[in-house]
Amino acid sequence: MTPDRLKEIRGIDLFKNISDRSFASLTQAAYAQNFPPNVELITEGDPSDFLYIVISGSVELFANWDKNETTLATVWPVSSFILAATINKGPYLMSARTGEKSLIVMLPSEDVRQTFENDPEFAKSIVSELAEYYRAGIRHAKGLKLRTSKERLANYLIKTGKKNDGATQFLLKYEKRRLASYLGMTPENLSRAFASLKELGVRVDGQKVSLDNMPALIEFAKPTALIDG
Repeated sequence: MTPDRLKEIRGIDLFKNISDRSFASLTQAAYAQNFPPNVELITEGDPSDFLYIVISGSVELFANWDKNETTLATVWPVSSFILAATINKGPYLMSARTGEKSLIVMLPSEDVRQTFENDPEFAKSIVSELAEYYRAGIRHAKGLKLRTSKERLANYLIKTGKKNDGATQFLLKYEKRRLASYLGMTPENLSRAFASLKELGVRVDGQKVSLDNMPALIEFAKPTALIDG
């Protein structure tokens, strides 16, 4: 990889405290590759050969069972995925595919595990990142189990607005099919949830969303840091 690419991944939380020697050893066999949209990078059940880092684009994490498919998360730049499987030397529990043209860095899992054993600061960073993944999973599970579909959508829209510097107009990053799956709905239920939020000032036109009455939406959704982060 180029020095600029190495510098880019060196700056993410997972690698920022690693020693220069360990980082050089970890990345000696790493490589970066551009992938077109809808390319399956990994398949659930396969052995964890690489740790993946999304440099640009996006990656959808999903799972299948008995002809059903669900979206579990979307990974945005610059961040890693499949860290737990890499450290545990276990099979992938999720599949992953590019959501758009994406630049992905791949680090051999064996090198990641070796560096985990030898570099205490890297080990601390891995534990911290895994803990954050775990807490994010708990928050998402609480939202799915404790909220109605309308409440889940309302809180998702509020959170998305906050991530866009408090904007009340923004474009959905997810296509609606993926958004419905992530929120635990069918596409038809998502459409009905959007329609039912009109009375709270939510307008949607394709991927564009407008939140015209944020106080009313917040009063209905009751966002909390214990679920929404």
